[in-house]
Amino acid sequence: MKVWFVLFPLLALQLGSGIFLLWDILGSILGIKSSPIAWVYYELAQIGAVIGLILGVVVSATLLVRSIRKQRAAEESLRLASGAFMEVLHERFSEWELTPAEKDVAMFSIKGLSTADIAALRNTSEGTVKAQTNAIYRKAGVSGRPQLLSLFIDELMSDNIGNGPVTPAPEVIEKAP
Repeated sequence: MKVWFVLFPLLALQLGSGIFLLWDILGSILGIKSSPIAWVYYELAQIGAVIGLILGVVVSATLLVRSIRKQRAAEESLRLASGAFMEVLHERFSEWELTPAEKDVAMFSIKGLSTADIAALRNTSEGTVKAQTNAIYRKAGVSGRPQLLSLFIDELMSDNIGNGPVTPAPEVIEKAP
């Protein structure tokens, strides 16, 4: 069931209830006279207004709980994806037989740090970091950082997480009529 089919009429009921109760209170305070109606109908209108406001609170609370549950589910999915990403990283690093230093450099590189930043973090020269990144690219079979990152993104987007390297889908070639 769509939430909007319930939500819009309920919002209209709440708005009407609020206006009715506000008009009643302001009418009493400001001395605004309105045409008299039987007290039974007046009491029924007040009860209806209060019920409308209470229903609004109940539905709002229900929607809030749903929203919190969806947020938690999304956070859990993100956590799992992050864990899967790290698992894929470590698998590939082992597969490529990276040294511990190369693993550090590869991780920093994937995180987007510059060569100078990586050198500063590792207390090494930029030349050493460049040599290590070249070794990483060679072992991974890529020509640069974008291709290295692309390897992991492609694997995470496939259904083969944890099942080995991704094989690219064959290209579809259209034949001329």
